[in-house]
Amino acid sequence: MFKVGNISIEKAILLAPMEDISDVSFRVVCKELGADVVYTEFANAEGLIRKSEKTHKKLEIVEEERPVGIQIYGSGVESMAAAAKIAEEENPDLIDINAGCWVKNVVAHGAGAGLLKDPPFMQKLVKEVVDSVSLPVTVKTRLGIDSDSIQILEVAKRLEDVGVKALTVHCRTRVMGHKGEPDWDWIPRIKQVVNIPVVLNGNVLTPQDVKKAFDETGADGVMIARGAIGNPWIFYEAKQILANGSVTSVVDENLKIKTCLRHLLLAVKIKGEKRAVLEHRKFYSGYLKGLPFAAQVRKELMTVIEFNLVEDILLKYLESLKQEAVETIIN
Repeated sequence: MFKVGNISIEKAILLAPMEDISDVSFRVVCKELGADVVYTEFANAEGLIRKSEKTHKKLEIVEEERPVGIQIYGSGVESMAAAAKIAEEENPDLIDINAGCWVKNVVAHGAGAGLLKDPPFMQKLVKEVVDSVSLPVTVKTRLGIDSDSIQILEVAKRLEDVGVKALTVHCRTRVMGHKGEPDWDWIPRIKQVVNIPVVLNGNVLTPQDVKKAFDETGADGVMIARGAIGNPWIFYEAKQILANGSVTSVVDENLKIKTCLRHLLLAVKIKGEKRAVLEHRKFYSGYLKGLPFAAQVRKELMTVIEFNLVEDILLKYLESLKQEAVETIIN
């Protein structure tokens, strides 16, 4: 059971915090398609303290996406505590600490997975954050820096001892990044040493992976990251598999294109038309994956910067797909 503060969900499926991906528009779409809990992009503690407008915008949330967690990262005890207070003012349902980002520039400054180099200091930093806010605090981390320094069992106990309400574990080490097979076998071992919810993350790319993760590890929740990019229906399909044992409702071209437009329209309202349309280009390959002539349509979409033109291209494309289907049936 994923029980954190007022949140109580059996077999929770969570959307991971992803830089340049999990903004408000994407989170709302994933929520509408079945995500139980969503997280903001990670916000830099120093940026929040310096009142960086760009950083603070990452904290903006809307009611439609609840329950939602704001994720922050940094390596300074005082700055992280101050950043947590700033995040709390946006009234999320929880605050999450990033202790798992493997990117070199983040780790080099002692943040993200860099905190795993010194578990006692990590514990001290997390305690200050917990003590500075009234909201529940959770942590997302990795197994360790490398295969020779896996300390996740010690880290988990340390974090529980200072009041962390749930722990998400990306089941790879820092040096692995996104490469290699994650070791899900650590999840039941972690659950043996702590009483807080433990969430599995790492290589959850299909709805079948979600069921497998729950069945094989007994995790309290499963967090999806890359598996949701351009494929937010993974939540919709995973819920079907958990309930019925199989996917009972097929995601067709109509749902794919309508979801793509819904996502973009939300982004336009939040970011403005030109920026939203430009940034949406990274999602087209996912939304159109598996559809005929998708490469040609994507090429056309890359030439426009207005929502109405995107909508026109996609709706005409949808109509052509329907017509092709009718002709196939007739012939």
